[in-house]
Amino acid sequence: MWNLVRSWYREKFSDPQAVTLAMILAVGFAVIYFYGPLITPLLVALVLAYMLEWPVAQMASRGIPRVIAASIVLMLFLGAMAMFMLIAVPQIWHQGESLARELPDMFAWLQAKVSTLPELYPELISQSQIDELMQTLNSRLLAWGQQVLQVSLGSLVNLVALAVYAILVPLLVFFFLKDKRELLKGFTRFVPDNRELAQKVWAEMNGQIVNYIRGKAIEILIIGVASYLTFWFMDLRYAALLGLAVGLSVLIPYIGATIVTIPVALVGLFQWGWTPQFGYLLLAYGIIQALDGNVLVPILFSEAVNLHPVAIIVAVLIFGGLWGFWGVFFAIPLATLVKAVVNSWPSSRTHQVET
Repeated sequence: MWNLVRSWYREKFSDPQAVTLAMILAVGFAVIYFYGPLITPLLVALVLAYMLEWPVAQMASRGIPRVIAASIVLMLFLGAMAMFMLIAVPQIWHQGESLARELPDMFAWLQAKVSTLPELYPELISQSQIDELMQTLNSRLLAWGQQVLQVSLGSLVNLVALAVYAILVPLLVFFFLKDKRELLKGFTRFVPDNRELAQKVWAEMNGQIVNYIRGKAIEILIIGVASYLTFWFMDLRYAALLGLAVGLSVLIPYIGATIVTIPVALVGLFQWGWTPQFGYLLLAYGIIQALDGNVLVPILFSEAVNLHPVAIIVAVLIFGGLWGFWGVFFAIPLATLVKAVVNSWPSSRTHQVET
């Protein structure tokens, strides 16, 4: 057994470049895992910097100094965010409050409808099953309400932190955009000299991350706006809130679309009942999801779609369990990183083929 482990170690870690890559990955994973909450502003700033890098690079390539390009792009982005906060957020907040007040009535109506199923289909559903289902839903709703209350109370404590983030994150984004090359050169001073393999993996992943973050921002905007306009045109209640939820659901591949279907269907069913209008809503929502998965995603993430859906779902579950929101957000790039490392990792067999 020991000989087997020793031979595996010699095969996989005989190259100093492999050791360097393993060390960099281990340190990076450990820092994010143990100090994730502390470096949240840094992660947010990095994501925004990646998203805004393309317009800054385009302006710099046309002779505009990078400091001026970074300032213009950041100011335009902050202006767009301020308009969103002033125009859309109050409406979404109001709709969220209305939905929270109406949820008990929705649940009571749903319970009354479900309770009639044993009479309609006695051979398929029994009254005991319905009672057990309703008891489970009641307990889940009670737990969900307690969690919402805890989050709302905790948000009062985090107001100071949010104010600090509102100042710190734009400053970090500005310096990341302005001093990109200097920061990368400074970081390489702490990396061992045997880093050719790490640089190869980083070059591949850097392009992946840029395309992924920019693509996700575009996907959220397109799906969110399309859903809102569809719900608004059909006169669905809470159109802005549900449109935002559908847009943000694309952050979690496959799973998010499944989860957000529940509130959309519940609101439509409570508003219209089993009518053709409800069927049109489900049809329109299904078309949006189909266009997202079969048209928009392949165009925006041509490299990411090479990953099997099972691999993407496993990556969401694993990295989301390790790092929460950021693990879910970067699940596809992290899965691609694992794939790139496995494909690039040297072994004794590759050295034998080269010689």
